[in-house]
Amino acid sequence: MKGCVLQNNLFLEFKGVSVKFNTEQMDLLALSDFNLSVSENEFICIVGESGCGKTTALNVAAGLIEPTSGYVMFKGKEISGPDESRAVVFQSDAVFPWMTVQENIAFGPKSQKKSQKEINSSVDQYLNLIGLQEFRTAWPKNLSGGMRKRVDLARAYASNPSMLLMDEPFGALDFIMKENLQEQLRKLFNLDKKTIIFITHDLEEALFLGDRVVVMTSRPGTIAKIVKCDFGEERTFALRSKPEFINLRVELRKFMEGK
Repeated sequence: MKGCVLQNNLFLEFKGVSVKFNTEQMDLLALSDFNLSVSENEFICIVGESGCGKTTALNVAAGLIEPTSGYVMFKGKEISGPDESRAVVFQSDAVFPWMTVQENIAFGPKSQKKSQKEINSSVDQYLNLIGLQEFRTAWPKNLSGGMRKRVDLARAYASNPSMLLMDEPFGALDFIMKENLQEQLRKLFNLDKKTIIFITHDLEEALFLGDRVVVMTSRPGTIAKIVKCDFGEERTFALRSKPEFINLRVELRKFMEGK
């Protein structure tokens, strides 16, 4: 189906996507008939047990893996490879150690040949949003893990992609830093809308961040359930103790355990 153009207003659409990995030991079916439609400026969280194909689905959307069958449409055209309009944020931070904080954030706009005025404006904007103004000339080695992850997010945002694909970006952090960054990401999303697909195995994280949560089956991964998170735009730590949040978390936990 290469070269296909789909005439609809969906931003991202997986259609019957299956992915099989062929190894010397075995053929592994990671995804099977995966179908998902994503709207522009929607925050989608995908959850499921380890090895269910979450990251494989993300890599297909990034253009890093080609489906064995099916296809993915992005803004009406079939994805055929990586593209700067779809930025990927991995679990390990990807800040450049030889660049200062401000140089890391400026990397995207500079690569896009923006004017120095635009670059400076973008750096100032994101330094303010992530709260690291006083660390603008610091080297990554002198920052905490949480600070480096904030720089990672700011750099991804500053490159102004249409979509952010995030693969368990907070998975390696302690729970307090993780919760702080969840609030910060949701605030950043509200201030500067992007379409986000966020992979996690943490159900509470998914419910806190997402507009919708996609629950996957065990391998070969497909979609078992999709729920809408009607918790409003502004979300703080207090949301986690509200009955509607707790009830939805319990309901989904039972569903994922097959109860």
